[in-house]
Amino acid sequence: MTGGPAGLASAAVLADLLAVGDDDAPAILTAEGAVLSHGRLRAETARLADRLRALGVGHGDRVAIVLENGPEMAVAFLAAAAAGAAAPLNPLYRTEELQFYMDDLGVKVLIAGPEGSASAASARQAVSGSESAILAVLTGPFDRLELEREARDAASAAPSPAESGGGGKAGDPGEPGGGQARSPDDVALVLHTSGTTSRPKIVPIRHRNLARSAVNIAESLALTAGDRSLNVMPLFHIHGLLAGLLAPLSAGGSVVCTQGFDAFRFFSWLEALRPTYYTAVPTMHQMVLSRSSRHRSAARACRLRFVRSSSASLPASVLDELKELFGSPVIEAYGMTEATHQMCANPLPPTVSKARSVGVPTGVELAVLDDRGQPVPTGQRGEVAVRGPTIIDGYENNPEADRAAFTSGWFRTGDEGCVDADGYLFLTGRLKEQINRGGEKISPLEVDEALLSHKEVAEAVTFSVPHPKLGEEVAAAVVTVEGASVTERELRRYLSESLAAFKVPRRVLFLDELPKGPTGKLQRIGLAERLSLAFEVNS
Repeated sequence: MTGGPAGLASAAVLADLLAVGDDDAPAILTAEGAVLSHGRLRAETARLADRLRALGVGHGDRVAIVLENGPEMAVAFLAAAAAGAAAPLNPLYRTEELQFYMDDLGVKVLIAGPEGSASAASARQAVSGSESAILAVLTGPFDRLELEREARDAASAAPSPAESGGGGKAGDPGEPGGGQARSPDDVALVLHTSGTTSRPKIVPIRHRNLARSAVNIAESLALTAGDRSLNVMPLFHIHGLLAGLLAPLSAGGSVVCTQGFDAFRFFSWLEALRPTYYTAVPTMHQMVLSRSSRHRSAARACRLRFVRSSSASLPASVLDELKELFGSPVIEAYGMTEATHQMCANPLPPTVSKARSVGVPTGVELAVLDDRGQPVPTGQRGEVAVRGPTIIDGYENNPEADRAAFTSGWFRTGDEGCVDADGYLFLTGRLKEQINRGGEKISPLEVDEALLSHKEVAEAVTFSVPHPKLGEEVAAAVVTVEGASVTERELRRYLSESLAAFKVPRRVLFLDELPKGPTGKLQRIGLAERLSLAFEVNS
């Protein structure tokens, strides 16, 4: 790729991204409207990164962050990535979960909020069970944060020589975090895969991966210094970190760092903070739509330049409703952690955006492979594979996972799809989520779409249920719109009008809420077990 936001096509480290914005231009805003400028963000990132170095953090050292969403979390992430390798963790994790991830990563410092904050107790308990991890407490207003080591006992209360100097090594003031310049090959961020069916894998993301991905996203969305993201995605997830935070900052733009998605406050945020876009997972978009009836004029008045969706397939009906609500393009994108988020995206107008497609490759090469790792013809289904500068070099200390995921330089995503003659990718589902009903292969996404086309269905998830004869049978769970009266029999009859008989769910369950993961994605795998659903021999 050539060119890019503010000439950042050659961005190689995180510092390159943060160097773009004008000193006085807004960079990070709170949901209440307080502003941190780009100049102050660079200074605060440098100061906190030096503080981490004073606590002994060096290149490659893991800095876990257990903070609620918000501007403090954003600044802490940038400082941790500048000093060592940031490891943001879900603040809702219990002590045992935090201890697992800390031990797995070999965390040197854990950044937590002060006592009384929502995640403080579990963070402190997790550190107390570690022999080496240091607890650093983040306090103060987001534009002047303080990071202090919390002593385990009186003996450790005395500051080290570096700490008593009040700020670690002085470095190049032009690089956020000062100290020794970071290399593009240094690890900046470590995340875990979801671990739905196996032990979570460690994903090490290097500075060059982060920098290139942020620029790719900004280019695909034509972001400029005038753009402002309303970030409602969690900042312990690659989607929020890249598309919500780093991409707009890399263009000199700004980010509203909310405390997380809140359907009740969403429209007031749009009115008060005037973002030019927001990015979210489909379930969040559906909740926006469910609250939109009394906010339709405000939704149009906010004049969003576009709405972005990623991390799961966006139902066509939801895409159309979002377009109508905001009067703006809806950009569906395709990303995953191992690719530093975005791999494909639908283009902005006037270029064609195709419904049910996740668009064209953005800064990566893409292929659809058969079982032998060979490319399939245009229009034929296979496993989606990618390669390029945003793809990780491999998992950490996991050669078995590397052998399964990498083939001749291609990263195999585990997603099934096909590419049309224009180069647009259409996903048909996760291979491990595909339902095999007596040899008939069924994409849950196709059944989801059919269910959501019913006017009384608000949310739907299709999943497999063990069957003694067929191996697997199809089932679905739905949440209906308020006041709905549709029955299971009526829904199955409705589906039979558009789906082959073997694709129609044998059971349709009605729930008050569908099970979702920490980032809002629907949880398909293992759902039958959680709902205690199974088919008898004679079913």
